[in-house]
Amino acid sequence: MYKRRGSLGLIQYRLKEIREMANVAWLGLGVMGYPMAGHLKVRGGNSVVVYNRSPAKAEAWCAKFGGKTAATPAEAARDCDAVFACVGNDDDVRSITMGPAGAFAAMRPGAVFIDHTTTSANVARELAAAASQHGLHFLDCPVSGGQAGAEAGSLTVMAGGDVTAFAHAEPLIKSYARSIRRMGPAGSGQLAKMANQIAVAGVIQGLAEAIHFGECAGLDIEALIATISKGAAQSWQMENRWRTMHAREFDFGFAVGWMRKDLGICLDEAASNGADLTVARLINDFYGEVQARGGNRWDTSSLIARLKRRSTT
Repeated sequence: MYKRRGSLGLIQYRLKEIREMANVAWLGLGVMGYPMAGHLKVRGGNSVVVYNRSPAKAEAWCAKFGGKTAATPAEAARDCDAVFACVGNDDDVRSITMGPAGAFAAMRPGAVFIDHTTTSANVARELAAAASQHGLHFLDCPVSGGQAGAEAGSLTVMAGGDVTAFAHAEPLIKSYARSIRRMGPAGSGQLAKMANQIAVAGVIQGLAEAIHFGECAGLDIEALIATISKGAAQSWQMENRWRTMHAREFDFGFAVGWMRKDLGICLDEAASNGADLTVARLINDFYGEVQARGGNRWDTSSLIARLKRRSTT
């Protein structure tokens, strides 16, 4: 049993234990969470308990990586030093943290909850406050790098929350991330992820139009990309997506439906902070057109699907 003590002293005590040992839980084993949790177990050498809404996925993860499964978030979080999550949206995070079956009710006082879900900044602040009431820390840590980055363990993590908790969670996060930076207090990680998605959407639309223009002009697209990718137009999207965009192949990667969710969060935040997101709003509508064409699960590079090739007949 752990003695109740002053909130700050108890949190510092638990963080010291996290530095010395790591019994952790992972909640949510989707296309991102599944490999991230795997790296936490294999690369990090941690003891990992996993929970997933569909138990078969958790059982498959344990068959591959080892570890244990749990029937509820609370069961997974019990006796853990840190609890990680990567689920779908604001309500999903609330459902795995709050209530008698949620992680907060079972976590040891002073433990840290690290949420990798892309959510609103408001829910991050809400859950940080709720965690504090339980004597816990909450870090909002959305990621960039997509499924490929999760599988390679090379994600970029943008964190919001307490400095001390971040310092002690960072070594755990490094097992699946190449870059980790604390952006500020609770909610700051989510705000940084919004900026990331705004920038990515603009780059993809620009690349789609550039390839479309080159096609209509009769240019050799491979030669075109080989040339302009060496100059100021270069981007990750150009290096990794131009070929499949040119071939109109989209059955992989970060889905349009998830990007629309993210851009919706950006637009809602902009409505409250006064930011002018004219282009992001337009691109969000373009993604709506892609969804109407049956592309909800297509990769976000499918913006080019709206743009017709010039007929050669």
